Amino acid sequence: MAELTIGAFARASRLSPKALRLYDELGLLLPARVDGTTGYRYYTGDQLDRARLVAWLRRIGMPLARIGEVCDLCERDPRAAGRDIGAYWARVETETAARGDLVAFLVGQLSGLPAGEGVEEMSEMGKGKETAMRYAAGSDRGLVRPVNQDTAYAGTRLLAVADGFGDDGARASGAAVEALVALEESVRGADVLNGLADAVDRVNRAGATGGPGGSGTTLTAMLWTGSRLALVHVGDTRAYLLRGGEVSRITHDHTLVQSMIDAGSLTAEEGVSHPRRALLLRALDGSEDHARPDLRLHDVQPGDRYLLCSDGLFTVVRPEDIRRVLRTAAEPEDAVRELIALALAAGGSDNVACAVADAVTRV
Repeated sequence: MAELTIGAFARASRLSPKALRLYDELGLLLPARVDGTTGYRYYTGDQLDRARLVAWLRRIGMPLARIGEVCDLCERDPRAAGRDIGAYWARVETETAARGDLVAFLVGQLSGLPAGEGVEEMSEMGKGKETAMRYAAGSDRGLVRPVNQDTAYAGTRLLAVADGFGDDGARASGAAVEALVALEESVRGADVLNGLADAVDRVNRAGATGGPGGSGTTLTAMLWTGSRLALVHVGDTRAYLLRGGEVSRITHDHTLVQSMIDAGSLTAEEGVSHPRRALLLRALDGSEDHARPDLRLHDVQPGDRYLLCSDGLFTVVRPEDIRRVLRTAAEPEDAVRELIALALAAGGSDNVACAVADAVTRV
């Protein structure tokens, strides 16, 4: 096959010679031949497909290290590579939405809007009203597991649920929630997201238990500030919102099954019974790569009801039953009690933890 100079190959692939030299150094796109005397790089036409794929993936912002993995996968299984690209883009969209929330928050803070005084007495600007929180939390060992490794907490500013795993899972989940409880009085206003991120990082580093396969915990928590709440989430514990009669999930599971659903290789219905549905892609397990949490900000409206729960609830209780309880329970205590009872009635095969809070208006 005829060889192309680096200039000719650059024009054909729409990559610059400088980019081709970089991709050679990184092992992404090796020349077919390098002249031993001049050092000139030569390519062949059958390398164009890989070069164009590299260029396309760079345009969507994929990191170079991952581009190499996708290109190698494409040579073996193009359909699998397509699914991997889809999963990557789903994560980009989720993280972009989270950054959008943060931008809106920062614009408000830097434009001179007042910092919040805590959700227990949040002022609705210009309306002469205050929003108070009613809250409750509960956890149960279930009917099968020998110990309870779930931790649930509800306080004046914080809701938190953690689901521990491994031999030291109970300690891990308790430590994660305890670290956030300390933020109720110490973190306010614009510092809330940084405070949550720092606390999660400290918990992960302090609780290192040998990385994946050892002990660790998932964590979903909400800390209120002003008229907003900051949500931190890692793993497959969940947060739901009841607003205007409609229940929606406001967290995204960090699991293998969820990544397959995002990529379109699995339906949500198939995911419910998938044999690896409990395999986590992110958790607080001492591994820096796996501990990166989602951080988001949400507006709070009077009448909102929030539910945080472990997978011991939503994997055994039907979604319609969870929605019914959230819509009909008179108080957070009633909702927590009924949801745990439903999980036990469904077999109680896992620990179960719930935290529920209502935003109510006071004149």
